[in-house]
Amino acid sequence: MPTESIAPQPPLPLRPEVAELEPSKIVALWQQGFGRDDLIPLWVGEGDLTTPQVICDAATKALADGHTFYTHKRGWPELLDALDGYHGRLHGVRPEPARLSLTSAGMNGIQLILQAVLRSGDDMIALTPVWPNALAAAKIHGGAIRDVPLARRADGGFTLDVDALDAAIGPATRAIFMASPSNPTGWTASEADLRAVIDLCRARGVWLIADEVYHRFVYDSAQPASAPSVLPLIDPEDPVIVVNSFSKTWAMTGWRLAWLVHPPSMGPAFDSLIEFNTSGAPAFLQAGALAAIRDGEDFAREMVERCAAGRELVLQRLGAMRRVTLARPEGAFYAFFKVDGVSDSLAYAQQILERTGVGLAPGIAFGAAGEGHLRLCFASSQTRLATAMDRLASLLDD
Repeated sequence: MPTESIAPQPPLPLRPEVAELEPSKIVALWQQGFGRDDLIPLWVGEGDLTTPQVICDAATKALADGHTFYTHKRGWPELLDALDGYHGRLHGVRPEPARLSLTSAGMNGIQLILQAVLRSGDDMIALTPVWPNALAAAKIHGGAIRDVPLARRADGGFTLDVDALDAAIGPATRAIFMASPSNPTGWTASEADLRAVIDLCRARGVWLIADEVYHRFVYDSAQPASAPSVLPLIDPEDPVIVVNSFSKTWAMTGWRLAWLVHPPSMGPAFDSLIEFNTSGAPAFLQAGALAAIRDGEDFAREMVERCAAGRELVLQRLGAMRRVTLARPEGAFYAFFKVDGVSDSLAYAQQILERTGVGLAPGIAFGAAGEGHLRLCFASSQTRLATAMDRLASLLDD
């Protein structure tokens, strides 16, 4: 029998937490700049060096050797052992493989943490300005964000206000997200800062999610160096989870590999969460990560030295421009600067892109505390940065 056709129906609704997500303001600018021959892209968190050949060769060999099957969900035991030793060399403490889980990118690691600890209706405190993706992840899980802006120093830099952080903790607070060294500000927590936050989390019963992705990018110590870490200051079962990544130190942004250091009791939970999210990182990529830990130290030092030179060039050139207020970043690889007269950083970043071809990230992308600022990534060659400074001077030094 013929059947009546059913009229097309409107799309079924998405979860409000997803439907109401705001698009990335950085990506919007990025898309605006696609196709420009004169583009100098300083808007995202990566430099202009490709991954070292020793790392690529290890991954290529692993492919040729047949490492194309499922493997240990939380990472190759050999790789976890290498990461354990890496922390021992840098921080003087070995977390042990039972506390380590390899993840498919730092963002995936943050999602896994939030799946484990954040309930719908909980809130997560964020020290802002901060990388926006972590905040969006909390919202996807039904959480709310409480901003605690970093305090401003007299020189325009940033500092931690522990009392403001304490005051922000409420009955629904489940976690604090703290990035040090900070993207975008370059603020780097001192050991005293870290102890204060850890003590606060212990006393108030909240999780600390410590983003240490930029841990190698500090410039006032002999290399190899690391920013102060929470790891030497905590007991294994403290409510602290550290997020780290291969992306920045070894120019592996496109590889999407990271790791967590967590309480050993959470190992089974992360084993299950990884199973139900990705089933584990590809084995051949793990071979490259192992080579990064074992053979990539010379490159890591080169990368930090390159960024140190970039920082000095940008501080001298950009910091001297008439409309710019720029404090010396202690860590990471960004200049986060205020521009006199700018109240809409997104519109101004679009204007800069249109008139100069230089891609910068708008400060509003990092929360309300970032409005009026722009972020510039200085993990690039001196030639590229100098050309960018020449172009920016037409707008910022008029």
